[in-house]
Amino acid sequence: MSHLSELTAAAMPHLMLAPIALPMFTAAFLLLLREEQQRLKFGLSVLSTLAGLLVASALLQWTHQASAPASMGVYLPGNWPAPFGIVLVLDRLSALMLLLTNIVALCSVLFAGARWQRAGVHYHTLFQFQLMGLSGAFLTADLFNLFVFFEILLAASYGLLLHGSGRARVQSGLHYIAINLAASSLFLIGASMFYGITGTLNMADLAQGMAHVSAEDRGLLHAAAAILATAFLIKAAMWPLNFWLVPAYSAATAPVGALFALMTKVGVYTLLRLWTLMFGTEAGASALFGSLWLIVGGMATMAFGAIGMMGSQRLTHLAGHAAVLSSGTLLAAAGFGQNALTAGLLYYLPSSTLAVGALFLLADLIDRWRNDGTTLAPYESDDDAPFLSPELVPTAGLNLDDDEQVLVGRVIPASAAFMGLAYLMCTLVIAGLPPLSGFIGKFAMLTALLNPLGLGSSAGTRPGPVGWTLLALMIGTGLFALMALTRSGIRHFWASPERSMPQLRVLEGLPIAVLLGACVTLTLQAEGVMRFTTATANALHAPGTYVRAVMSAPPRPAPAAAVQAGGAVQ
Repeated sequence: MSHLSELTAAAMPHLMLAPIALPMFTAAFLLLLREEQQRLKFGLSVLSTLAGLLVASALLQWTHQASAPASMGVYLPGNWPAPFGIVLVLDRLSALMLLLTNIVALCSVLFAGARWQRAGVHYHTLFQFQLMGLSGAFLTADLFNLFVFFEILLAASYGLLLHGSGRARVQSGLHYIAINLAASSLFLIGASMFYGITGTLNMADLAQGMAHVSAEDRGLLHAAAAILATAFLIKAAMWPLNFWLVPAYSAATAPVGALFALMTKVGVYTLLRLWTLMFGTEAGASALFGSLWLIVGGMATMAFGAIGMMGSQRLTHLAGHAAVLSSGTLLAAAGFGQNALTAGLLYYLPSSTLAVGALFLLADLIDRWRNDGTTLAPYESDDDAPFLSPELVPTAGLNLDDDEQVLVGRVIPASAAFMGLAYLMCTLVIAGLPPLSGFIGKFAMLTALLNPLGLGSSAGTRPGPVGWTLLALMIGTGLFALMALTRSGIRHFWASPERSMPQLRVLEGLPIAVLLGACVTLTLQAEGVMRFTTATANALHAPGTYVRAVMSAPPRPAPAAAVQAGGAVQ
């Protein structure tokens, strides 16, 4: 048994390559298949994404160990030590993001198999390349490769956003491409300035050199950080840089919109990672640089998202503004630099992402039901059996009015009941109401704001008036979200009783059920998840372990035969 555990421990670092390599090879193989082979492409894409989910689950369990050395994996793909070579790092935060990505991705690709994969060409190829870019962004440990993976996921997202047809989609897609190209340019400028000042792009190397930057270069360093942060804040949808998000996300197809719910979280992840590494309490004169900007900008984003939800008439616009509201909440909470607050936001992050993703998928079904009277479009496959029967049960024995309509005891069709229950759960999570995980995440953050000196808090920015403002905004924006979603629910589910009953296929209902089931799981396992996020937050705000693990990771020694051969040649 001990030998088996040693083999497992030795193999786990190599498994870190799987989240990047698996979608890359899958995408390359899918390019070789003809577009007529949609069933095969769909099956391979689902199997690859499911395998990625299993790998992410194994990596998450591996990182969440009691001993600190086992909670982080460092892999040197080129076998060069840091900071000279490429480094991949897996810790609790990156493992959490990998698991969240693969859950949303699996649900998205399943939903696409029912309808949207046939709206254009190379859907699954682009989908797998986007997964590769997302996974690489969460695993990389240097700014240059972060830029490379960002460009991979952005290039794939351009094709996915334009997948389908329609003037609105093309127009929003062009705006999306233009703003992200500008963000990429800012990324390059900021990274170049960092390299010019410090001579390195390795994140751990940058972290240990922050306190030693000369006073003459400190202003230029802060300027470089501001330029780099602007690129990430565009991706994280901070106001006023988020004008592009709602039109683009609402114009995308439903499974793409659900996957794009992760895109803003990539910006939040990157900011949280780099800010805690380079501008933590150990950064000398640069400690907590930009924290007030994060807090104020995040609160402005929260207000923008809440007002946008109140003014939205379309469900996809509601989902887009809900993503903005979630991102603003995360950015404002991150700016305080407190362990307890960071632990709460890390619990809230997957909850809100899962709910927004489910709302994008649900919006597609509701809109088709409202516009066409049914959600079941003609399909060319032979598996058209509905997921839930739309038929009303017989009305014999029920009270009828003068028009022979059911007066008391009208039975809700199973398909409509499923959609209504799913919409209710999305509303509860997004608005942060009990008993689901959105409430627990917000309650944890509110508790940290009200008790900044409590157990687990660190010496970050103390609340004061800013903290009370954030507390009021978290409660107020939750109320706005509740009113907006309730109003929309009344309009879609109660205001049109004469419509035909909806039909749901398995591939349409199952992904929504999985996403919301994950929210229920987060609720039921709240204590264990909070322990995990607390350990993650503690590690983020004490980056010394990360720096030492990366900088001390030794290259693998060459085999003895190769060494002897090299000696013979010499």
